[in-house]
Amino acid sequence: MKKENVIQSKSFDFALGIIKLYKNLIEKKEFVVSKQLLRSGTSIGANIEEALAGFSKKDFLYKMSLSSKEARETRYWLRLLKRSELTTIDLDSYLHDIDQIINILTSIVKTTQEKNS
Repeated sequence: MKKENVIQSKSFDFALGIIKLYKNLIEKKEFVVSKQLLRSGTSIGANIEEALAGFSKKDFLYKMSLSSKEARETRYWLRLLKRSELTTIDLDSYLHDIDQIINILTSIVKTTQEKNS
């Protein structure tokens, strides 16, 4: 039986939540920030999937670094949505989840860099 990959699961579940949030934002006629959020929020997991299928440690590190950047961009859009008051949707759980994902990705990237040095 294959062991669960925490970052893979968290990023997939987060992407599902972002898709639901996107649908809610579109219903409330918020089109610009929501599209940016959808792109960055769903690409985190896509890059993790690519990293896990990487051809080399360098490829793995590159894709995980991209995931980390996308996660940080996603946090930016979530914070912008919250502070701009473009929506009344409670975004705190999304912000909590993205902070966890960023912490895990940062740890993975740093550990991989140290091992490759």
